[in-house]
Amino acid sequence: MHIDLESLFWLTLIAFLLYHWWQSQKVKEVALRHTRKHCKELELQLLDDNINLRGFWLKRDDKGQLRIWRAYNFEFSSTGDERYSGRVITLGHKITDLHLEPHRLV
Repeated sequence: MHIDLESLFWLTLIAFLLYHWWQSQKVKEVALRHTRKHCKELELQLLDDNINLRGFWLKRDDKGQLRIWRAYNFEFSSTGDERYSGRVITLGHKITDLHLEPHRLV
């Protein structure tokens, strides 16, 4: 069995993309759990029980290692009438920031 260089390239690329997707799903779950917990602590409702990837980039962490920076957007409500936006930021597998838009308190 012979594998030419082009086939090896495509196989490696597909394997890399699948691995990246798998890791991204794990990071998204961590961010979603953190967002749910934060909303529950503040007695807010996480609308649609979902977060959406807004963007990603390569950045260095505090130790200088290259990590994937991801920003996820979500919507929440404090009264059930209005929708507000929030954003959760990850660097690698760690949450670095969670920002909530100013909202009405119940």
